[in-house]
Amino acid sequence: MSRQIIHTDDAPAAIGPYSQAVKIGDTVYLSGQIPLDAATMTLVNATIEDEIHQVFKNLRAVCTAAGGGLGDIAKLNIFLTDLGHFATVNAIMVQYFTAPFPARAAIGVASLPRGSRIEADAVMVLG
Repeated sequence: MSRQIIHTDDAPAAIGPYSQAVKIGDTVYLSGQIPLDAATMTLVNATIEDEIHQVFKNLRAVCTAAGGGLGDIAKLNIFLTDLGHFATVNAIMVQYFTAPFPARAAIGVASLPRGSRIEADAVMVLG
């Protein structure tokens, strides 16, 4: 099966040696997104709500570039530097996803790139 590298200018460029996403067959593996603005590559972090929205917007842009959408995500991982933001993530997530929701994990971590408070990666299945 061939690998297709997914890239869009509508999501932040990779800040390391990785691709925004890799498609193998009908499965797309989306790299972690932090709340970077794609145009400026600066952190959108006035509030935790701003960060959460930006992460979901970035994921949506990569999903679109791969030929799908957030509704095609089968597995979502959310990494938070403060699990106290768990309820806020849930409240905002329903603005981007509808039932049936993807499988999900929320993981507390010590730190994230560029001082972000949230990062999310996903596995999307097309078709």
